[in-house]
Amino acid sequence: HFLGLLLFFAVMTIIMFQAMGIYSEELFSNRLRLRTKVVAWTAAFCILLFMYQILQMFPQLNPHNLAAWYFASLGLLCVERLVMLRLYRNLMRNGKYLQRTVILGFTDTAVHVADHLQRNGDIRSGLIGFIDDRTERIPKELSNLPLLGNTRDLEKLIRSEEVNQVMICLPWAAEQRIHGLVNRLRQMSVNVMLVPDMAALRYGHSRITDVGGILMFNTSQLPLRGWSPFIKRCEDLLLASLALITLSPVMLATAIAIKLDSKGPVLFRQNRYGYNDNEIRVFKFRSMFTDQSDFTAEQQTTRKDPRITRVGRIIRKTSIDELPQLFNVLLGNMSMVGPRPHATATKAAGIPFEVAVSEYSSRHRVKPGITGWAQINGYRGETDTLFKIQKRVEYDLEYISKWSVWFDLYIVFMTVPAVLSTKEVY
Repeated sequence: HFLGLLLFFAVMTIIMFQAMGIYSEELFSNRLRLRTKVVAWTAAFCILLFMYQILQMFPQLNPHNLAAWYFASLGLLCVERLVMLRLYRNLMRNGKYLQRTVILGFTDTAVHVADHLQRNGDIRSGLIGFIDDRTERIPKELSNLPLLGNTRDLEKLIRSEEVNQVMICLPWAAEQRIHGLVNRLRQMSVNVMLVPDMAALRYGHSRITDVGGILMFNTSQLPLRGWSPFIKRCEDLLLASLALITLSPVMLATAIAIKLDSKGPVLFRQNRYGYNDNEIRVFKFRSMFTDQSDFTAEQQTTRKDPRITRVGRIIRKTSIDELPQLFNVLLGNMSMVGPRPHATATKAAGIPFEVAVSEYSSRHRVKPGITGWAQINGYRGETDTLFKIQKRVEYDLEYISKWSVWFDLYIVFMTVPAVLSTKEVY
C-alpha cells in the first residue's frame, strides 16, 4: 500500500514537472533553471502534503521525514542540473551536439548569427560551417567556420545525416531564391530556419506582438502600462499626502523665514519640461531675490551666487525649496519619483540638454519626479558639464526601464542621505 502511494506521487510529480516546463527544450540550454526546479518541486510536494495532512495518507511519515525529503530531493535536483551542464560542456568540447547546423548564405547577417551562436550556443545546435553557391568568390573560412561547399554539397550532407539543421541567412530581398531553397529543403529530413536580415536582427530581442494575426516586433512600449499608471498614481497620492502632513511645520517655518529675509512672494513658479515634453508650471520656495529670479534657468546657479538669499542658500542645500512640488504631485503633473524636471533653457557647458544627449527626450516618457534614481546616485545640483547630464539621463532611463513600486520606495528612502551627502548644490 505504501509503495503504491509512492508510485502514485511519483507519477503526479512527473505530470507536474511536465506542466511546468521542466522537460521542455530548455532542458538542453546552458541555464541553471534552479528557480524553475524549486517552484516545480515545491508545487509537486504540496500534493504530497495534501495527501498526508488532509487525506491522512502516508501514516509512516512524520513532519521531520517530510522536511528531510523535501530539502534532500531539492538538493539532488540542483546537483543533477549541475552534472548535466558539466556533461553538456564536455560533449560540446568534443564537437557533439543534438543538431549539427550549417548556415546557408555568406552575408553580414550570417556573420552576426555565427558570432552570436559561438559565444552563446548550447548543445542543441552546433555550427559546423557555411554553405554558399559562390564558392569561388568568397573566403574558405568565416568566423572560424569552414566553407563546406554549395547547395548540391548541402544535399549530400543532409542525406548522409551529417547535417540536421539549416539556417538560411539570405537577404529578404532575395525572396524567390529563398522560396526555392525552402521548398527544396522541405523535401529532406532536416530542420530549416529562416533567419531575419540585419534590419530585423537589431530588434531581435524585442517583444513579438500579434496584430490581427500578423506577428510584429514591438520595438518600443509604454513604460507604464496595464495597471501600472493607476498603481503609481495611488502611490503618489498616498506618499504626497503623508509628506505634506509630516512636513507642514517645516514648510510653514520656511515660508515665514523667506518672507522675513527678503521682499517678494514665498513661492516661485517656473515652466519646466514634463510628461511627453509638455511644459508644466512647477512650484518652489523662492530662494533668489525677486528682481534677479531666472524664470528659464538660462544661467545655472554657482557657488556663492549673488542672486541667492541667505535663507535660499539653506533651503537649496537641503532641498527644502523643492517641497512645494508636493502640490504638483497632488495636481497630477508630477510624481514623487521620476526624472527631475528641467527648466526650458537649461544648458550643460553652453549646450542645451536636448542637443547634448540624443536620448534626452526619452526621459519625458514618464512624469517628472521630486526625487529620482539619478539624484540618489549623486547627480543633483549644478549640471555644468556634458558628462553630468549624460549620466543623469543614463540613470533616468535606467529607472524608467526598471520601474516598480519597491524601486520607488527604495529611492524615497535613500533620498534623505543622498541630500545630506551632496556637496554640489548651491
